[in-house]
Amino acid sequence: MRRRQVLQGAGLVLAGPALAQGSRTRTLRFMPQAAPAVLDPIFNPTTIASTHGYCVFDTLYGCDSALRPRPQMAAGSEVSADGLAWTIRLREGLRFHDGEPVRARDCIASLRRWAVRDGFGQVLAAAVAEWAAPDDGTLLIRLHRPFPALLDALAKPAASPAFIMPERVAATPADKPITEMVGSGPWRFIADEFSQGARAAYARNEAYVPRDEPADAASGGKRVHFDRLELIWIPDGGTAAAALRTGEIDWIEYPLPDLVPVLDRAPGVATQIYDPNGFLGFLRFNHLHPPFNDVRVRRAVREAMAQPDYMASVALPGDWRECHAVFPCGLPQVREFEAPPGGAPAMERARAALREAGYRGERVVLVNPSDFPAVTQQGRVTADLMRRLGVNIELVESDWATIIARRANRAPPEAGGWSLHNTNFPAAAIANPAVSPIIRGHGERAWFGWPSDAASEAAVARWIGAADAGAQAEAMADLQAAAWESVPFAPTGLFRLRTAFRRELQGVLQGPNPFLWNLRRV
Repeated sequence: MRRRQVLQGAGLVLAGPALAQGSRTRTLRFMPQAAPAVLDPIFNPTTIASTHGYCVFDTLYGCDSALRPRPQMAAGSEVSADGLAWTIRLREGLRFHDGEPVRARDCIASLRRWAVRDGFGQVLAAAVAEWAAPDDGTLLIRLHRPFPALLDALAKPAASPAFIMPERVAATPADKPITEMVGSGPWRFIADEFSQGARAAYARNEAYVPRDEPADAASGGKRVHFDRLELIWIPDGGTAAAALRTGEIDWIEYPLPDLVPVLDRAPGVATQIYDPNGFLGFLRFNHLHPPFNDVRVRRAVREAMAQPDYMASVALPGDWRECHAVFPCGLPQVREFEAPPGGAPAMERARAALREAGYRGERVVLVNPSDFPAVTQQGRVTADLMRRLGVNIELVESDWATIIARRANRAPPEAGGWSLHNTNFPAAAIANPAVSPIIRGHGERAWFGWPSDAASEAAVARWIGAADAGAQAEAMADLQAAAWESVPFAPTGLFRLRTAFRRELQGVLQGPNPFLWNLRRV
């Protein structure tokens, strides 16, 4: 059936526990951008894992809509005059879902584990001389050197926020996913109802004490007005839209772009911009294996890419722009480089670069999710480009959970690894050198693709340790020039997505993640 025919069809009966009408009104049903799979938000730095994480866990600090760190679990903080000691006090009354109080040692164990895997966390950990807990309600972080961005690290809103877990859970090695989902957040995970790749269920945490401030993105009072939350994955976008239209689900994180105009006209449905800062799409190269371990090839492919082709596949006209940069365009101090001329000359230069790099038709593997609309079509545009460049491309499509597992494989493509993959990041997750994992060039510790670039790393270190705004701006400029030369990834454009929900659902917040609180049915 065509998608618009599905929208005109009858209601969808969703699998899962039967709910009486009264229970249904007290249940929030949300369809995320991808199927819930590996739920550890530290082990798995994806938006769906962070969505789950924000439900179950809380953070010491949270970013507001202007990306400023605000106290969350913390009551406040003090920093010594020399900048080498930070004291963070916990709010009173914080408890985990098992009834145990949140203690400073839980926070320390959680931050230690987070700092092993997260790029910003790694930079922070290198500056930490001691993590200490003078008492159950106080964290003391002693530093080797001043780290003015410490609260920004603790508040980062996406790609592995610094979620706080019980000490016993945080003791799980960072290279293994946690299996016990016990946090102190506004929702309690119902483990018995979890179906990997299909659904997850949560109950309101009645013991949660929200902050007094109004909710603002990941900060402020996380007030829950529903008894139950269900994350439901519906693989077909048209079927999902039909379920929203009939009221069987309440909110779709990313409706298919070509269905947004239809939903805008549907009675009882509203749409809005998901995140005003947008998303940067990009093609990630595997720097470990030929042919993309050769910077000449990476540069030539970037020049041959037509950003309008990519953007037209994922966003509506007016909701995207070209962005030839290594940070999201429009943010402070971001440099936009000259757009490549494209066309036949760029294609021929790319073919020549492949020949010069010694490419002789070896199989190149592009891994691509089949169930992630904001990425799927971009991957198919890349596959078409590779074919036109004469590359022996193998497009491997599967569900998102399988793709994120395979992209962690560093083996050669012929041994189960990969060569290329498309994805995107919310602008807030890559807004500056400290938070962006995709700008880093620290080899085996880098984000999937594992680029190595000493010049970029030196500029990142200078930016983080800058003594004043002028030094920071200089480091930012040097980093962008170095990264544009080394090509850790090739941008495909900056786009804004629409989110869609039932009109009676009030309080939908905007930001780099869906925030499943502050919501009422009116």
